[in-house]
Amino acid sequence: MRYSFLNDYSEGAHPSILNALVESNMVQQTPYGGDVFSVDAKQRIRNHLGESFSGSVHFVASGTLANLVSISSVLKPYEAVITVQSGHIVSHEAGAIEATGHKLITVPGVEGKLTPENLREAIAKNSFFPHMAKPGLIYISNVTEMGTVYTHAELSALSAIAKEHGLLLFMDGARMGMALASNKNDMTLADIAELCDVFWIGGTKVGALLGEAIVVSNPELVEGFDICIKQKGGLLAKGRVLGVQFQTLFNDELLYVEIARHANAMAAQLAEGIKAAGYDLQDEPDANQVFAILPNTLIETLKQSFEFFVWQPVDDAKSLVRLVTSWATEESQVIRFVGQLKG
Repeated sequence: MRYSFLNDYSEGAHPSILNALVESNMVQQTPYGGDVFSVDAKQRIRNHLGESFSGSVHFVASGTLANLVSISSVLKPYEAVITVQSGHIVSHEAGAIEATGHKLITVPGVEGKLTPENLREAIAKNSFFPHMAKPGLIYISNVTEMGTVYTHAELSALSAIAKEHGLLLFMDGARMGMALASNKNDMTLADIAELCDVFWIGGTKVGALLGEAIVVSNPELVEGFDICIKQKGGLLAKGRVLGVQFQTLFNDELLYVEIARHANAMAAQLAEGIKAAGYDLQDEPDANQVFAILPNTLIETLKQSFEFFVWQPVDDAKSLVRLVTSWATEESQVIRFVGQLKG
């Protein structure tokens, strides 16, 4: 069986989460997120959001649902979303946002990030009202789809422009754990809560069996948000399943970040091995995604033992590949992959 570097959710769940689910399994609880596990998990998350936080926390089952519910709930029917061309909502969610009636305004990213310059240009080019969809929300990801991490200064700059133009700032946090655990990170969850109107903390890609935690930081957006989740099919009768997992991830030791550090460390080791074998990286990894430039012949050989994503061709002889590590990545498999490169 081939070992997968295809994504960070090929494994089931962290053993601590599975144990918590088993231990709580026979305890009867209130449905639809009113269970004691969900209540406690939300409070544990709030403890990291700063003393001034006056928003709300909601659990949903998937990342696409977190994006769809969040964006469609806070925008007016005629408002649009500004996002980089590589944004997850652009190419990996089957037009879910457009299906809710909201146009996506795409702009070039720089290493996967939205820059103040590109943001201002997008706002200026989409201001011919009432003949154009009006920008209402800025979408970014942290970690980005290109594996990079936003700094506090970068996020602050985007937040300032958003406020200047009356736009909402929304962060997709599918790999938030890896961002917080990154050596390039200089932000806390409290910083993100202060700068973003809405964001979500990913569980699916950070050790959970499933589940994401949406954080509505802007108190003006709280009213009715839970009803929107219900309307979109996101309110689970057995919401306890999500609560137990985030209660475990946000335990006293902050397991959420601890296990993300392993994913980042394995990516760093993989990147060093690739360079030592004589091959180039697109960039040094900020988190748990490694983008390497490899000969096509070597890629075909590696595919016999490993799964990974061939991102795009570089020239007739080489391609850019993406390798993703997870909380469960085995160091022995990283060593084996590098060994085949050298072989």
